[in-house]
Amino acid sequence: MTPLPKWYKPVAVVAFLWNLLGCAAYLSDAMISPDDLAKMTAAQQAMYNSRPAWGVAATAFAVWFGAAGSLGLFLRQRWALPVLVISLLGVIAQDVGIFALRGDTEVAASAWVLQGLVLVVAVLLALLARTARTRGWIA
Repeated sequence: MTPLPKWYKPVAVVAFLWNLLGCAAYLSDAMISPDDLAKMTAAQQAMYNSRPAWGVAATAFAVWFGAAGSLGLFLRQRWALPVLVISLLGVIAQDVGIFALRGDTEVAASAWVLQGLVLVVAVLLALLARTARTRGWIA
Protein backbone atom coordinates (compact mmCIF):
# COMPACT_ATOMS: atom_id res chain seq x y z
CA MET A 1 0.00 0.00 0.00
CA THR A 2 1.14 3.51 -0.80
CA PRO A 3 1.76 5.84 2.16
CA LEU A 4 -1.20 8.05 3.02
CA PRO A 5 -1.23 11.82 2.78
CA LYS A 6 -1.45 13.45 6.23
CA TRP A 7 -4.96 14.74 5.60
CA TYR A 8 -6.47 11.35 4.69
CA LYS A 9 -7.24 9.90 8.15
CA PRO A 10 -8.73 13.15 9.55
CA VAL A 11 -10.95 13.46 6.47
CA ALA A 12 -12.09 9.84 6.88
CA VAL A 13 -12.92 10.48 10.56
CA VAL A 14 -14.91 13.63 9.72
CA ALA A 15 -16.71 11.72 6.95
CA PHE A 16 -17.61 8.95 9.40
CA LEU A 17 -18.91 11.45 11.97
CA TRP A 18 -20.88 13.27 9.25
CA ASN A 19 -22.54 10.02 8.25
CA LEU A 20 -23.23 9.09 11.88
CA LEU A 21 -25.16 12.37 12.14
CA GLY A 22 -27.15 11.21 9.13
CA CYS A 23 -27.82 7.87 10.83
CA ALA A 24 -29.03 9.67 13.96
CA ALA A 25 -31.30 11.92 11.89
CA TYR A 26 -32.70 8.90 10.06
CA LEU A 27 -33.40 7.04 13.32
CA SER A 28 -35.00 10.14 14.82
CA ASP A 29 -37.25 10.43 11.78
CA ALA A 30 -38.06 6.72 11.61
CA MET A 31 -38.91 6.52 15.31
CA ILE A 32 -40.96 9.71 15.60
CA SER A 33 -43.64 9.41 18.24
CA PRO A 34 -47.31 10.10 17.57
CA ASP A 35 -47.06 13.02 20.02
CA ASP A 36 -44.18 14.58 18.08
CA LEU A 37 -46.02 14.03 14.81
CA ALA A 38 -49.08 15.76 16.28
CA LYS A 39 -46.92 18.81 17.14
CA MET A 40 -46.14 19.34 13.45
CA THR A 41 -48.18 21.72 11.34
CA ALA A 42 -50.84 20.17 9.14
CA ALA A 43 -48.64 20.77 6.08
CA GLN A 44 -45.65 19.09 7.75
CA GLN A 45 -47.78 16.12 8.78
CA ALA A 46 -49.12 15.76 5.24
CA MET A 47 -45.59 15.86 3.81
CA TYR A 48 -44.31 13.36 6.39
CA ASN A 49 -47.18 10.95 5.78
CA SER A 50 -47.00 11.21 1.98
CA ARG A 51 -43.37 10.12 1.69
CA PRO A 52 -42.99 7.10 -0.55
CA ALA A 53 -41.60 4.00 1.18
CA TRP A 54 -38.84 3.77 -1.43
CA GLY A 55 -37.76 7.32 -0.54
CA VAL A 56 -37.44 6.40 3.12
CA ALA A 57 -35.53 3.25 2.13
CA ALA A 58 -33.23 5.36 -0.06
CA THR A 59 -32.46 7.55 2.93
CA ALA A 60 -31.57 4.46 4.96
CA PHE A 61 -29.23 3.25 2.20
CA ALA A 62 -27.66 6.71 1.95
CA VAL A 63 -26.83 7.09 5.63
CA TRP A 64 -25.96 3.51 6.64
CA PHE A 65 -23.87 2.78 3.56
CA GLY A 66 -22.29 6.23 3.92
CA ALA A 67 -21.22 5.44 7.48
CA ALA A 68 -19.93 1.99 6.50
CA GLY A 69 -18.07 3.38 3.48
CA SER A 70 -16.48 6.14 5.54
CA LEU A 71 -15.35 3.56 8.08
CA GLY A 72 -13.96 1.57 5.15
CA LEU A 73 -11.99 4.64 4.06
CA PHE A 74 -10.55 4.98 7.55
CA LEU A 75 -9.65 1.28 7.68
CA ARG A 76 -8.18 1.53 4.15
CA GLN A 77 -10.50 -1.12 2.74
CA ARG A 78 -11.05 -1.59 -0.99
CA TRP A 79 -14.78 -2.14 -0.48
CA ALA A 80 -15.20 1.48 0.60
CA LEU A 81 -15.66 2.55 -3.03
CA PRO A 82 -18.68 0.40 -3.96
CA VAL A 83 -20.26 1.02 -0.56
CA LEU A 84 -19.92 4.80 -0.98
CA VAL A 85 -21.31 4.57 -4.52
CA ILE A 86 -24.38 2.79 -3.10
CA SER A 87 -24.68 5.59 -0.55
CA LEU A 88 -24.49 8.18 -3.35
CA LEU A 89 -27.21 6.36 -5.28
CA GLY A 90 -29.32 6.41 -2.10
CA VAL A 91 -28.84 10.18 -1.80
CA ILE A 92 -29.85 10.68 -5.44
CA ALA A 93 -32.97 8.49 -5.03
CA GLN A 94 -33.83 10.31 -1.80
CA ASP A 95 -33.54 13.67 -3.57
CA VAL A 96 -35.79 12.46 -6.39
CA GLY A 97 -38.38 11.52 -3.77
CA ILE A 98 -38.07 14.84 -1.97
CA PHE A 99 -37.81 17.27 -4.86
CA ALA A 100 -38.70 15.84 -8.25
CA LEU A 101 -41.90 14.09 -7.23
CA ARG A 102 -43.23 16.76 -4.88
CA GLY A 103 -42.36 19.94 -6.70
CA ASP A 104 -40.42 22.80 -5.20
CA THR A 105 -43.53 24.60 -3.91
CA GLU A 106 -43.85 22.08 -1.07
CA VAL A 107 -40.20 22.00 0.00
CA ALA A 108 -38.56 24.65 2.20
CA ALA A 109 -35.50 26.49 0.92
CA SER A 110 -33.45 25.12 3.82
CA ALA A 111 -34.15 21.57 2.59
CA TRP A 112 -32.70 22.48 -0.82
CA VAL A 113 -29.53 23.78 0.83
CA LEU A 114 -29.12 20.82 3.20
CA GLN A 115 -29.82 18.19 0.56
CA GLY A 116 -27.50 19.98 -1.85
CA LEU A 117 -24.75 19.79 0.76
CA VAL A 118 -25.50 16.11 1.41
CA LEU A 119 -25.27 15.38 -2.32
CA VAL A 120 -21.96 17.25 -2.68
CA VAL A 121 -20.45 15.39 0.29
CA ALA A 122 -21.63 12.02 -1.07
CA VAL A 123 -20.09 12.77 -4.48
CA LEU A 124 -16.82 13.92 -2.87
CA LEU A 125 -16.61 10.80 -0.70
CA ALA A 126 -17.15 8.51 -3.69
CA LEU A 127 -14.47 10.43 -5.61
CA LEU A 128 -12.12 10.22 -2.63
CA ALA A 129 -12.62 6.45 -2.46
CA ARG A 130 -11.93 6.14 -6.19
CA THR A 131 -8.79 8.27 -5.86
CA ALA A 132 -7.69 6.26 -2.81
CA ARG A 133 -8.09 3.02 -4.73
CA THR A 134 -6.27 4.38 -7.80
CA ARG A 135 -3.36 5.71 -5.75
CA GLY A 136 -3.04 2.61 -3.62
CA TRP A 137 -4.15 4.20 -0.36
CA ILE A 138 -6.74 1.45 0.12
CA ALA A 139 -6.35 -2.22 -0.75
